[in-house]
Formats: sequence, structure tokens, C-alpha cells
Amino acid sequence: MNQTTETSTENNKVVVTFLNLLLADEYVLYTKTRTAHWNVDGSNYFELHVFLENQYNMLDLMIDEIAEQIRSLGHYALGSLKDFLSMTQINDQSQNFRNSGQVFETLLNDHQRIISIIKHELSPISQVFSDRGTAIFLTEILEKHKKMAWMIRLFMSNPEINENSQIRINNNQPAFYENSSL
Repeated sequence: MNQTTETSTENNKVVVTFLNLLLADEYVLYTKTRTAHWNVDGSNYFELHVFLENQYNMLDLMIDEIAEQIRSLGHYALGSLKDFLSMTQINDQSQNFRNSGQVFETLLNDHQRIISIIKHELSPISQVFSDRGTAIFLTEILEKHKKMAWMIRLFMSNPEINENSQIRINNNQPAFYENSSL
């Protein structure tokens, strides 16, 4: 095997490792968004529910695209929750949010974190590891996250989001027990 092929193979492994890290981050963000969707509550329930559904559907598509990009590079994508949680760079600690404003702030921060991670890796992937195709692919993912973050910021600017809504996440007991005498 010549030096060029070996370097190319090593470069490919580095790029795939990054893509698997990104896949883990995307999956954790997807799960947080889906959980918020399931637990949304309040006077503007339907609007929140639909908005969050659109968000997790976009994330679902990105997850699939990232996994397919990994496969197209000749490797296997991560698939276990244990692997995702061990590799994610997104905070997945249990949180007890009482209003949707806090939940949306967390989701926005997660999108911004992913945007920052991708921006940091774009140039090395393109120039150092000579994978311009993956760099273009990641630019598309980056733009999708920018749009989703923008949509969350717009949604958060609605005063009803912060005042009249609740999303219950990981409250140590199911929400239906909160107001019961059980």
C-alpha cells in the first residue's frame, strides 16, 4: 500500500469519527426536542406541539443524512444509545423545566453548540483531510441548524411562549402525579 492511500484512509477515519460525534449530538438534540414535544402543555399547546414536531422531523432527516454520509465513506454509523451518550458533546442532564421559554432556550443553545462544532471542523475536513465532499455536506447541515435556531429565536419572541406554557421534562415522577393525592 502506498503512502497516499494510507494517509487517505487515516483521513477518512478522522472524518468518520467526527461524523459519528455529530451523529451522537444530533440524536441527543432530537431526543430532547421530541421529549419537549411529548410534554408540552399550556394555552398555546397546539402551536407549541406543531412547532416542536417540525423541529424534530428536521432533525430526524439530518440524522439519517449523517448516517448515510458515514456509510458512503465506507464505515458504519453509531446506533446505540450508550454510544451516543458516551460521545455526545451536548448536555443531557435531567432538567426540570417549568416553562417552555427555558426549554426553547436549551434547544437553542444546543443548536448553537452544534453550529459552533461544525464551523470549527469545516476547514480541517476540507483542507487538512482533503474531503471537500463531506465539507459541503456539513455546510448544508450547518445551514439547516442556523435556520432551526433562527426559527426558535422567532418562536421565543412570542410573549405567550414564556408566560402561558409549560413543558415537563424528567420530573422524577410522571406529570400526572404532580397534582394528585397519590
